[in-house]
Amino acid sequence: MTDKTHDPVAMWQKMVGEMEKGFNSFANQAMASPEFSQVVNRAGGVAAGAQKQLGELMEKYLVTMNLPSREQVTGLGERLQAIEGQIGEIRSMLSQMAASSGLPQGSDTASRPPRTKRPPSEGGEQA
Repeated sequence: MTDKTHDPVAMWQKMVGEMEKGFNSFANQAMASPEFSQVVNRAGGVAAGAQKQLGELMEKYLVTMNLPSREQVTGLGERLQAIEGQIGEIRSMLSQMAASSGLPQGSDTASRPPRTKRPPSEGGEQA
């Protein structure tokens, strides 16, 4: 077996472990300070403001390019779902009405007009 005192991998692992411990203690001390909280809050506020500005800019760009925005596409999707729900309700009402009137469900005979024309006979005359 190899000697652990001269093993470069073991020495590397020990060094990295010590560095991690030092960094963690430094980070914990830094995060406990009120200045750190203020800096993080300011950075978050700046990021939120920048994101809002970018959203407004993108909205103007999409309007200029005559393209729908994300909100408009989402609104269209919601309206489409509402319409599909209404169509489903109408279908169920129609099937209930057909069942109560005695018509077999799924038949197209009620919507088709009666066939009055006859195909021509062999002599070319209509019967």
